[in-house]
Amino acid sequence: MGISLGLVGLGSFGSCFAPLFKNHPWVDRIGLCDTEPDRVARFFKDPFYADKVSEADCFSSLDEICRADFDALVIITQPWLHAPQCIQAMESGKHVYSAVPIISIPDDDETLDWCDKLVDTVKRTGQQYMLGETTYYRPQAQFCRRMAKSGSFGDFVYAEGEYFHDVDSGCNLRQVNASRANSKPGREWQELRQKYIRVGHLSGPMHYPTHSTSGPVCVMNAHAVEVTAYGYRNRTNDPFFADSAFSNEMALFRMSNGATVRICEMRETPGCPGHESETFRVFGTLGSFSENRWWSIKRPDFANIDLEALPKPEYRALKEQEMFDPLPPEVELAFKQAYNPEKSMDELRESDFHPWGHGGSHPYLAHEFVSAVRDNRIPAINIWESVRYMAMGIAAHRSALKDGETLPVPDWGDAPSA
Repeated sequence: MGISLGLVGLGSFGSCFAPLFKNHPWVDRIGLCDTEPDRVARFFKDPFYADKVSEADCFSSLDEICRADFDALVIITQPWLHAPQCIQAMESGKHVYSAVPIISIPDDDETLDWCDKLVDTVKRTGQQYMLGETTYYRPQAQFCRRMAKSGSFGDFVYAEGEYFHDVDSGCNLRQVNASRANSKPGREWQELRQKYIRVGHLSGPMHYPTHSTSGPVCVMNAHAVEVTAYGYRNRTNDPFFADSAFSNEMALFRMSNGATVRICEMRETPGCPGHESETFRVFGTLGSFSENRWWSIKRPDFANIDLEALPKPEYRALKEQEMFDPLPPEVELAFKQAYNPEKSMDELRESDFHPWGHGGSHPYLAHEFVSAVRDNRIPAINIWESVRYMAMGIAAHRSALKDGETLPVPDWGDAPSA
């Protein structure tokens, strides 16, 4: 028997995940929820959803869907709503999947309070929380976690994580903000935002750090201990940055495993240091990964070193397809059908699977959540993992506001053992 879940938030990003959750073979029933009735109607009238959605499972508010008898809710709403809505869902007896970040507000103390509340709610209710952080399931992260598990990195020495997303890049952030503002929650946020501004809270890109922090953290299985950070303030009176202390922020972290990590969150810098604008690199004593390349070396026998036969580093260029972990065959086939409903099942079986969405992460995120709910287990990107990503950004922003003062990074401990 499969699970039931409700999709809360059917805007542009929620629409990317809806077909995957609906078509997952372990999901028997789907609910639809959005404050904009036309969005719910568009999905309900789509024949693709007809076998798993009934009119009784269409809702216009979180309060309504929380009263329904779903096993879980997938919350892909506006960033400032994520934490309180997830808490409400868990308190109503439902597991939750949250879009990133945990929450996006300019008050550092309040953000950490929400982290506290989420950890407490998971412990108190016994419900599962999963953050939909895309970097965790990019092929590079999947490959590096396998290498880390096998010990191929040796001791971790240094890592970098970065998200270079210029405000006027292809995914234009001015347009994103305008689109979000053109809705009921968006208008509510504009009013609330003014309250933060009046008391002097200024934001920065480190308030949304998860794309850059999650790669090094999930590969090394280590958390940040302290940070020194600096910021660059916009100098052109760009209205996009009017409520921000910085348009670019850079941080250096000391990690719990003794490694050093450099994190960059940039919004006013076209271009990027390497081949990708959203990526990470990890360097160890025996192996290193950068830009889809793997280097490794076998150290000599130190007790009897042969200077004529010293080992040489081995280098391997990797293709994304070989870095992905396999999905269960029936899940992979269902995901192929989700985005190719016009093709026959025979055609789909013969076709290759090419994961899509933020580096191919979307199918893996959907499967991990459904699997965790079905098996009632702690998901990979659980609340303890998630708050570590968020706390790094908050501590870095605080350090930047203090011109690079070294500050501790809060931590809530490890997830309970299964």
